[in-house]
This record gives sequence, structure tokens and C-alpha cells, in this order.
Amino acid sequence: MSIDECSGFDYVTDVLVVGSGAGAMTAAIRAHDLGAETLIIEKSGVYGGSSAMSGGALWVPNNHLMRKAGIEDSRDDALEYLRTLTRGKVADDRIEAYVDRAPEMLEYMTGKTRLHMIVMPAYPDYYPRVPGSRPGGRTVEPVRLDARELGAEFDLLRPPALQELIMGRIAMTATEAREMLGRRPGWVGLMTQIFGRYWLDVGGRLQGKRDRSLTLGNALIGWLRLSLMDRAVPLWLSTPARELIVDRGRVAGVVAQRGGREMRIGARKGVILGSGGFESSQALRERFLPSPTKAEWTCGSPSNTGDAITMGKAVGAALAMMDDAWWGPVTVVPGEDRARMLVIEKGLPGCILVDKTGRRFVNEAAPYIDIVNAMYARHCDETPAVPCYLVFDADYRRKYPCGPFLQASQQPDWALPPALRRGYLVKADSLSELAGQLGIDADGLRHTVARFNDHARRGRDPEFGRGETVFDCYYGDHSNPLNPCLAPVAKPPFYGMAIYAGDLGTKGGLATDARARVLSETGEPVPGLYAVGNCSASVMGRTYAGAGATIGPAMTFGFVAAEDAASA
Repeated sequence: MSIDECSGFDYVTDVLVVGSGAGAMTAAIRAHDLGAETLIIEKSGVYGGSSAMSGGALWVPNNHLMRKAGIEDSRDDALEYLRTLTRGKVADDRIEAYVDRAPEMLEYMTGKTRLHMIVMPAYPDYYPRVPGSRPGGRTVEPVRLDARELGAEFDLLRPPALQELIMGRIAMTATEAREMLGRRPGWVGLMTQIFGRYWLDVGGRLQGKRDRSLTLGNALIGWLRLSLMDRAVPLWLSTPARELIVDRGRVAGVVAQRGGREMRIGARKGVILGSGGFESSQALRERFLPSPTKAEWTCGSPSNTGDAITMGKAVGAALAMMDDAWWGPVTVVPGEDRARMLVIEKGLPGCILVDKTGRRFVNEAAPYIDIVNAMYARHCDETPAVPCYLVFDADYRRKYPCGPFLQASQQPDWALPPALRRGYLVKADSLSELAGQLGIDADGLRHTVARFNDHARRGRDPEFGRGETVFDCYYGDHSNPLNPCLAPVAKPPFYGMAIYAGDLGTKGGLATDARARVLSETGEPVPGLYAVGNCSASVMGRTYAGAGATIGPAMTFGFVAAEDAASA
């Protein structure tokens, strides 16, 4: 701890990191390891941000874990894939920086810190038809972490999103979720193992229902928190940054609130902003995002209200891509404070997405960002599509979990909580009746379902190509004949639920260069200021390369920012 009364600061450090998600924590670890005194400040009373609520995966092309697993990749292929996807909208030196530095970051973090990651050899890039893509290996996920290693810090870790938990309490990895929800061979035994681990943790059950076997984003942040604890890097919770301090043209610190008073925190080498986007600010959503939009549709952290973006703008920083987000179709469950994204459910056999006219408008198994882009592209007075509606039949309901409820074979309709049975999940004996309850065109729905069913019985979707790519089929039910993503919507009763244009977080923010330096409106770096993660405009542009394409860049540019700041 450094205090310099003569400087006018209440506290002075070398590198000040604002936010405590994966990108921010990586920056703090790397800055410390390079010899810089480092401090993290976090707005909320818990650490981890949206990263803790996420799937915890990283998209890292040409990574060392791929090579160990015998999966080939190359720098050239990764560059071709990202350049094709981003369509010239992202500076080439930023793309090159990501492709070159991401593998280095991952190897460093898994070799020099507590972080344990494993390759996902079967998880394909989201756009397998794009040149340079890979059918697996670029996505890595964290290994389970026993929360007891965190000690008292476990209670301060932001809880996972409810959609990541079985019955709202039992944790599973992304690989396990695929095996169980896709009903792959051995899925019953796997579920038994996961349930057994949870219920046999007697000490944990005596303390509460929260699972102490951490997975996904909670595991990622847990491993990083342990690494910070090993290094004795301080993390101050309940310390929101309010304003950047500029001294002689350089960002020299922040004004923050701590313990009920204003505090000036100085940064000798640099301030790294890593405090998330603006998805939880209704005012900023209405100002920048497509309409309609609501903060209740986000899956991101409730603390993400655009503070870093606002502070950066106030000192002359340029903004970019503020009208975009990490989109995904969501369901808003009564009584829950965050929306649930439909990642797997939307592409399983026996369901379709329709607009108010009762018509399909998208490949339901497509990447979730594409679903919402299609919703907004479709949405107008003639074809309202925000919200759209997930329609499925009794076979789907019997086989698959969906949103907040388990499959009917384990949680029949009568066992659903009243809040889910009264208006949230609509049920009817006919498609016409279902359409009436949902407020959509009955003739349109009947004609759509009849046409869809005719093709589904042949295992084809000539309208939208559902089930034709390796990505479509990744989460499909491979026990289903002909096509793991297609089955008729034919067996009554029929069900429907409203689906909204949600997100994992916003992806526009402060413009940065290949060194994660914040750029001014004239294109020059703002001295002493860096931004990583969702408070910066994404290196992925308006696309989503693969699972982990949010956190992979956040950690990579956090790593890069720390190196640049530490060398100042």
C-alpha cells in the first residue's frame, strides 16, 4: 500500500484496474508479475462480474492445448477466419494482435497461475463454412474448482447464472451440459454422478444450497481469484469508480467511492478499465441499441451500467459499435432478476421459433447472436418479431429441459411452480388455441407447422438449413433419426413461450488499438488509459467467432494492456 499525501491522492499504486471480471483479473496478474504494484477496485460487493455468470470458455485459436490434443491449427487460418467474419470493420493490427497474443496469454496463465483449462475438441467454431474455421479445439473451458480452496472468498464470488445450474443449484460443465441435454449415450449415468457429487457434499448442504463444486464462469473466476491471492494483489469491493483524473494530459488515477467517502486513487503507470458494458442501463440501451430493448432482457451483471464508457468519454475517448451486443434469445422468468438465454433448447428436435404472423424466420440452431439479429431484421409493423415465440409439442416437453423447467419425464406440468403455469408457459390442445393464447396469427402458425413437419419427417429444412452444419448439430439430439436438430411439432398438447432480444452483454464501447490503449476522438492514444472486455469495442466486430469469443479477447487484451502499462 502506498500513500502520498503530497500528491493529493489518498492512495497511489502503479497499475489501477477497474472491474473484477476475467479480463481485469488477468491484467492485474500480469502487471504484478512484471513488477508493478497493482490494485483492483470493484463497484459491487461481489467480484467476478459477468465473467462469473458466464460459460467461462475462452476462444483461443492455435492454442497449446489443441496441439497437445493432436488438433491442428495455424495462424494463417485463424487470421483468414477472423478477417472474413469481421468484413474489414476491425483494424487488421488488432486482429493480428489477438491471434498472436491469445495463445501466449493462455499458455502463460495455465503455466504460471492457478488457472486450469481443458480443450473442447468437438466444440466447433460458430461459422464452420467460413474459410479458416475449425471443427473443434479453439474453445477451452475451466476445470472444476473446489470452492473450499477459496475460503471466505467463496462467499464474495458472484453466483452463477441460474440457467447454468440444474434445478437452480447443481453445477455442470459445458461439456456435461451437452452430453445431458443432447441425451447422448451415458447421459443418465453422468447426471447421477453430478447429482451424487452435490448431495454427498454434506458440509456444503449444511451451509446452504450453493454448489461448492464450481464450474463454468465461477470456476474461471475462482481460479483467477486464487492466483491473485497467491500474489497478495488487493481487491477492493464496493468501490465504484466515478471519474478519471487527468494530470498534464495523462490519466493519472480515478475518483472512487469507498467506505462512504470520496477517495482519489493515483496510478503511476496506468489505469486499465475492465468493468463491463452498459447492458443493465435502460437509459443507455434506449439511446444506443435497436428498439425495442429492455435491461431485464440481459444475462449480464446488474452492475454493468456503462460507468467506464461514460468516464472515458468524459476525457475525450472515442466510442465505437455502441449499437451492438453479444445477442442471444432469452426467456424472462417470473421472479428471477436476470434473463435466461436459450443456447441449447432452441435447436433441439420438435420446436420452432415464429413471429407474430406465425411464420419461421431463422435457423433455430444458428449461433445465438444470429437469432437476435434476425429478430431485429424481421421486426416491423407487418411482421413483429420482438418478442418471437418458441413453439414445441408434447414430445419435446417430455424429452428436454427448457428455460427454468426440467423435461416432463422428471418435472411434469402439474409439478411446475404456479408462476410458470400461469401465463409464462402457455399450453393448449391445438395449434389454433395456442396461437390465440400467445396472440399470434393462427392460420400462419398452422401453415408454418404443417410445412415444417413435412420437411422434418424427411430430416430436412430447405427454408433455413437447420441441422446442416457441424455447429448446428453440436447441441443436437443424436439419438434422433435423420437429423439431430429436426423433428415434427405434431403431438398435442402444444406449448409456447415468449422469447426476447436479449444479450450476454453489450459489445460496443471505448475505441482501442492493438495495445489496448484507449483512443481519442482524433485517433491518438489517451495517455495512461487502457480498456479491455465489454467496456471496449470488441475485436470480434459485429460477429461471434466461437464459444468464448467474449472472454478470450478480454483476457488477451488485459494481458497486453498490463504489459504496456507496466513498461511505462
